[in-house]
Amino acid sequence: MERVEHAFEGPSDALYLTALEAEHDDLYRKVGELEMQRDFLKKNINQSQTVTERKSYLDPSCLYYKPIGETDVNLTLMGLIDRLFLEDPTLGVKGMGDELHDQGFEYNDKRIIRLMRKIYLKPIYNKRNLSRLGLANYIHPYLIRHLRIERPNQVWAIDITYIPMRCGFLYQAAIIDVYSRFIVGWQLLNSLDKETQTNLVREAVRRHSKPVIINSDQESQYTCEHWLSTIKVLGIQVSMDGKGRATDNAYIERFWCTLKRKYVYLNPADDGLDLNIGISKFIVKYNSRYHQGINRLKPIDLYLKAA
Repeated sequence: MERVEHAFEGPSDALYLTALEAEHDDLYRKVGELEMQRDFLKKNINQSQTVTERKSYLDPSCLYYKPIGETDVNLTLMGLIDRLFLEDPTLGVKGMGDELHDQGFEYNDKRIIRLMRKIYLKPIYNKRNLSRLGLANYIHPYLIRHLRIERPNQVWAIDITYIPMRCGFLYQAAIIDVYSRFIVGWQLLNSLDKETQTNLVREAVRRHSKPVIINSDQESQYTCEHWLSTIKVLGIQVSMDGKGRATDNAYIERFWCTLKRKYVYLNPADDGLDLNIGISKFIVKYNSRYHQGINRLKPIDLYLKAA
């Protein structure tokens, strides 16, 4: 108490400020390190990990938002758009709007664009800037033009389509053996995650051996590092359709037409389980029926005899 007036003199103030500045600098350094680590992890997760892997980082107890599905009006419209597109795959937004108008429906371009993208429809027409490659590292040439396909497991084709139900919809991915028209693998999907495609290919290879070439379109599921690295590890050559070409993946497109005309639209499914059972039965029948254009042989016989 006798020396209390000396407690806040200059030397003590200087020492205190020096210590405070050192602590301040140390905290800024740690914040900078944490930001760098966060940015690195964010970039690494976005570029190299699958959706399933990224979802594993989430704590389900923290999730409170449930996505809102499409309205009944939009679901009906999606089914109608798909039917019209099945008849004329050259229909773009304006053409689809005209077709809907003729049937008594008036919808703006914005809604038609969104729903066509939602159901994975890609109109076929000459587009601008066809010479621009975009992600050139991921786009591959069309390898089966002028190729003589003369045996099973020489060329497979993979694609995705929209499948309507009474309430809602799913996507379906399928792989067809081009030589025999045999469906070597398929699955129903509720999203277009890139890893679902590679899982389907792995399972088809496990069951039927691997093809020499697998052909796809140039959509994001197939023009990414995940798809290409997986196919490379499996020892399969990658082929991709040309942009705006109607016939490059015609084999699988014909299967989609047959599936929708002869089953999906004649037997609307109540739910995903009902749809899965029905499509499974249809594909067994499809693989076992006589096809035109392949010497009137059944795909399963043609595939198994020569495989």
